[in-house]
Amino acid sequence: MSTLITILLLGVYGTGAWKFWSGFDRTNFNRSFSNQLVLSGLWPFLLFSKSYRKNFTKAFKDQ
Repeated sequence: MSTLITILLLGVYGTGAWKFWSGFDRTNFNRSFSNQLVLSGLWPFLLFSKSYRKNFTKAFKDQ
């Protein structure tokens, strides 16, 4: 059971990181590779910041 939960959590984490990475150009963040890598990798922890949540939502919107 714990293996299933771990796989699900990794799937959610990977999907969030990929979607943010893909939509990074729609955010207000500086567009450097290192910045994109860090912000995409730490997204679950950065969601506590209101400004990051706003940009995270922008990255997920389809245009």
